[in-house]
Amino acid sequence: MRVLLTEGSSTSAREAITALALAGHAVAYCDPAPICLGRFSRLVLRRYRCPPLGTDPDGFRRFLEQVLERDRFDVLVPIHEQGYLVARIADRLRPLVALAAPAFAAYDRLQTKLGLHDLLRELGLPQPPAILLDDAGELARCERFPFVAKTVLGTAGRGTWPIRSPAERNRALAEIGAAAAGGPILLQGWVRGPLEQAQAVFQAGRLVGFHATRRLVEGAGGGAALKESVDRPAIAADLARIGAHLSWHGALSVDYFTNEAGGDPLYIDANPRLVEPMAATLAGLNLADRLVRVSLGCDDLPCASGRPGVRTRLALQALLGTALHHRSRRALIGTITQLLADSGPFADAREELTPAGLDSPGVVPVVGAAMMLLAWPGSAQAMIGKGWGAHLLTPEAARRIREMV
Repeated sequence: MRVLLTEGSSTSAREAITALALAGHAVAYCDPAPICLGRFSRLVLRRYRCPPLGTDPDGFRRFLEQVLERDRFDVLVPIHEQGYLVARIADRLRPLVALAAPAFAAYDRLQTKLGLHDLLRELGLPQPPAILLDDAGELARCERFPFVAKTVLGTAGRGTWPIRSPAERNRALAEIGAAAAGGPILLQGWVRGPLEQAQAVFQAGRLVGFHATRRLVEGAGGGAALKESVDRPAIAADLARIGAHLSWHGALSVDYFTNEAGGDPLYIDANPRLVEPMAATLAGLNLADRLVRVSLGCDDLPCASGRPGVRTRLALQALLGTALHHRSRRALIGTITQLLADSGPFADAREELTPAGLDSPGVVPVVGAAMMLLAWPGSAQAMIGKGWGAHLLTPEAARRIREMV
């Protein structure tokens, strides 16, 4: 199939390029940035420069419709927050291309932290204790540390502030002002324990693909630099309940804390999309390809899961995480040595984001990041911020998309 991704900047898009190419599909993407992760791939059929979703959702919509009318694509995969717009205009896009998107009301519910909180409470699924503040100003009076503050909208590490002290609270207050856009703030209880992520693909509310991983080494923005696939039938059952309740059609991912044995989950986040699907692919379940099959209307898909015990790594995340946590060239050199030698925590772990053996240009961003961080270890935060680019949703863009006719 000829598959169009709605962006090429995120780690999820970069991994989807590899996963879809491994399944034999021809992949293209549109993105407002001329240089992004997707640029460094020999597996991309075509790259389109598009208006930014975050500041010009109407322009992005028009561009997407024009590309689909002019160039033949079999499937559209909304790989990141552009899915919010795709779900809103799905009826207009379906005559042009096959796609898997739930009803907009369902998508809108899982796009926000508050929507997930209410859904989990409605279904009786476990989550950390939480309270809702009407505005960010009330945060200044919160003194019971630690806790986590979340704006209603946010992903990829945006919109979430771990707060362990008055200093972190005050810093969060300064940053939340613009991010919250005057909206409510969700305060969530602090949770200690292993962090896991589960991904699923649904067909009209029926679970047809499931994979779960545990974070072993933390990278940047709370992401995983090293993860291991795990067997979680109870999590699959919870996700099946969510998908059936929402009549979900497409991809859905959740983050949750658990205990060492993998029980007693507390769900903390959801993304109405695939997140870094190569871990599942390397564990024997190509969720990106399964999403293509759901988009095309294949009705004979059994529910499948990936193999447990498969370790995967993201070298770029490992470098950024080391720089953020240690701010030391010595620590960076140690991480680089372990990655090159497949040693230490990264022994027997396969690279999922930039697999040199499959797609050699993918190593360019990793080498560039390593050189930059070795020269200026303190530049990690600025490098991460560049990933929170114009391809992502903003509160104003979300409002304009909801008002589209």
